Amino acid sequence: MAVREAVRPGNGPGSTRGGGLGGAIGTEWIKLWSIRSTWWSLLASAVLMAAASLQYAIYATNSNTNADPTDNQGVVAVGKTGIQSLGIAQFAIVALAMLVITTEYSTGTIRATLQWVPRRDRMLLAKTAVAGVVILAAGTLLGILGALVAAPMLGKWGRFPMPGTVADVLAIGVYLALIGLFTLGLGAAMRSAVATLVTVFLILTVVPAVLENSHVTVFVDAARWLPSVAGEHFMLRDSTPYPAGVGLVVVVAWAVAALAAGYLVLRGRDA
Repeated sequence: MAVREAVRPGNGPGSTRGGGLGGAIGTEWIKLWSIRSTWWSLLASAVLMAAASLQYAIYATNSNTNADPTDNQGVVAVGKTGIQSLGIAQFAIVALAMLVITTEYSTGTIRATLQWVPRRDRMLLAKTAVAGVVILAAGTLLGILGALVAAPMLGKWGRFPMPGTVADVLAIGVYLALIGLFTLGLGAAMRSAVATLVTVFLILTVVPAVLENSHVTVFVDAARWLPSVAGEHFMLRDSTPYPAGVGLVVVVAWAVAALAAGYLVLRGRDA
């Protein structure tokens, strides 16, 4: 028996043991950066953020009727331009998060993934950790990019308060990371890129607009608890109708619920 243990792979002198959550995270990290869709998604998010921030800055400057830049009226904090420009740019990040899981179902590589990481909770946790870290960093950089693009166009109407700008770009990173995890959870549950993308688009864009434009009090109130509305509330640090921290909690709850749904499907269905 001792001889068998000695010759078993991974037990010899100088060998290293892999596996566990750390090994699963390392594998997901390598997979994420080895596919072209990751780079295309990040590039698309940067282009969309730059274009939207520039457009917002142009609009803010041209529509400004205040003649005195020392007056707060008409003055724009450059960090806020990234927040106002996320409407389109966030969907490139959604695509990145979605493809982390749905690509494996479409290509059939999910079988190999589950063969090497048979514990489905560990596999999903590894994908969650990698996607969360990457999107948090990417989102923060997108916030910086939006501020840098908007500042020259805003000119004297732009303000660059360092503490506020840092808070703005970090808030963008946190929001996008949570939306990415929300998308990852839905992708694990739906197993289809098209279904996931349509569902996320509806929840983030269409449903809030329909509810808010209905002018029905109960629908307008319901819209405030959707992830995109609560996320914007958090990023802008508004105090009404609820504190900004509550908006963050709402987005976290949506992300956790989606990941829980994804895990339940993973546990209950074959690959």
